[in-house]
Amino acid sequence: MGLVHHHAQLVYLITKSVIMSQRSEVIRLYKTLLHLGRDYPKGFDYFKTRLKSAFMKNKDVEDPGQIKAMIARGEFVVKEIEALYMLRKYRTLKKRYYES
Repeated sequence: MGLVHHHAQLVYLITKSVIMSQRSEVIRLYKTLLHLGRDYPKGFDYFKTRLKSAFMKNKDVEDPGQIKAMIARGEFVVKEIEALYMLRKYRTLKKRYYES
């Protein structure tokens, strides 16, 4: 009985540790996206509202695998937004210097 209790406590601590590290990843992801939202074409307030509602919709998810998948999706969105911003800057420069 003592071994089973010890094992259950160890599993709980490991799970708690995974959740806490994922929590910091989620916060980092949120801040990164919030930072990228400053240049969003529809405005920062629009972006911030949508970002917050997207994160709040999933606030009760506790499954580490599901959280990991959502973090990966969020990181994909970051890359997509960065690519769109780079494309917009490229088009602006091209228009400025090569099209008269």
